[in-house]
Amino acid sequence: MSSNAPRRLVRDLRFFLTVPHACSYLPDQEATTLFLDPQESPIPGVYDSLSLLGFRRSGRHLYRPHCEGCNACRSVRVPVERFAPNRTQRRISRRNEDITTRITPAYFDARHYALYADYINHRHADGDMYPPSHEQYRTFLTLDEPYAQLMELYLGDRLIGVAAFDELEHGLSAIYTFFSVDESLDKRSLGTLAILRLIELTHDKGLPHLYLGYWIEACRKMRYKQNFTPLEMLDGRQWRELIR
Repeated sequence: MSSNAPRRLVRDLRFFLTVPHACSYLPDQEATTLFLDPQESPIPGVYDSLSLLGFRRSGRHLYRPHCEGCNACRSVRVPVERFAPNRTQRRISRRNEDITTRITPAYFDARHYALYADYINHRHADGDMYPPSHEQYRTFLTLDEPYAQLMELYLGDRLIGVAAFDELEHGLSAIYTFFSVDESLDKRSLGTLAILRLIELTHDKGLPHLYLGYWIEACRKMRYKQNFTPLEMLDGRQWRELIR
């Protein structure tokens, strides 16, 4: 935490609620989002505290679901010292030993955007981020803060994936991953590989947790997160191991 960014008490901060809107994950459900006052900059002390309470970052905004009568969205994290890759994950790691990574600040890069736009157009044309645009990408994934970083995945000199993440005082927080839609790369399971590499990076930095965002048991697109075990879930204000 920066010495010129004193920790703020959560009770001193202002929060707002969005109006109910269609849920992005569960059909026929409405969602409401609690977010930090946009005039409050997500400085490390504030961000570190709120992430322990299940908040996530999107651009300059810190938010978490706050839906009446529904608590399906659960914050989850991997305790990296105890992480045990399963057989499939070990196979993916071996298969991708030729892929290298580079860490860069979360600045705009035309190569990143081209990869992102292809990914959204081909994999998520039915989602909230379609159609992609430069403004949308910049607002979502670029941020001039030292904790905001990108992990680039390279096959030789070819950029094939990018994982956006934040470095907090108690772990790394995975923000979003996008990768090449080239069918010849499908067997590499680049989404899983990116998480495995982030777990390795978290361990190398001596940090205890990799935060994976929200897990929704009833949402098929979220189920991959439960494959990274052990997995801890935020239950109220307590983190406990998810038992399945």
